[in-house]
Amino acid sequence: MTARFEGHLTAEDDRGKTREVRILFTNRALAEAEQAMGKGVIGVAQGFATGSTGLFEVAHLLRAGMEHARREAKQRGRPITLNDAYEVLDQCGFSRVAQTVMESVAAVLSYDPDNVIPLGEPENGADPNG
Repeated sequence: MTARFEGHLTAEDDRGKTREVRILFTNRALAEAEQAMGKGVIGVAQGFATGSTGLFEVAHLLRAGMEHARREAKQRGRPITLNDAYEVLDQCGFSRVAQTVMESVAAVLSYDPDNVIPLGEPENGADPNG
């Protein structure tokens, strides 16, 4: 396992056509977003509490996540642009995008290889059925 998290959004265009938007966050994706924003992701996360984080930061994080998902899928074509991210924001709404993006970012930032529970295994050997 590695410090990575994949999120999904369902976007609907003006004609009612839906598509799944995959976002992938890794440390590399976060560093790319930090460089584009000119600020760190921890400050961006804290900015939700203080009101200093807004569309600009969420759009840059979304773009980085979409681009890294595109690269991992080895999709050809042009890189994801900031305009692509704003289109998804328009289609999905700020709160849904912000929640999905920040949950994904938090999962990467809090990754601890010594404290990973493999899927399907109960925590501390406890019976998951009670």
